[in-house]
Amino acid sequence: MGVSCTLNGKTVVLNIDASVPHLWAIRESADLTGTKFGCGIAQCGACTVHLDGRPVRSCSLPTSIAAGRVITTIEGVSGSAAAAIKEAWEKLDVAQCGYCQSGQIMSAVALLNQNHDPSDAEIDAAMNGNVCRCGTYVRIRAAIHEAARMQKSQK
Repeated sequence: MGVSCTLNGKTVVLNIDASVPHLWAIRESADLTGTKFGCGIAQCGACTVHLDGRPVRSCSLPTSIAAGRVITTIEGVSGSAAAAIKEAWEKLDVAQCGYCQSGQIMSAVALLNQNHDPSDAEIDAAMNGNVCRCGTYVRIRAAIHEAARMQKSQK
């Protein structure tokens, strides 16, 4: 009695109770531990994954929400936006402790997939709710701008 979905490009059955938060299905059933538990109430963003390409907080969604849908975690995120974000993150040394980074990156990739040249206000809106306890928000914003420039120069 599992939940069937596409997880990081592969059809899988998550063998876990459908009412359990999806974060735990990802971490425990699929053994993908890059998505982090932060608060458990969808307020910090550490558990952000993509559900059909949109960023969602996996700690507050039941696993049943994944049935028949496409889920992407930090382990499976790919494409030009993901490559640019990852490169900019390293170039600008964004991560400090690193705990929030998978959620930050997932939100940033979703933003650049939708908006190839976001303003500061658009970045702030898209990243709202992704808490960085180390306070690297200035570097995060700069890295998103850098990734947008990188993508633009590759076209």
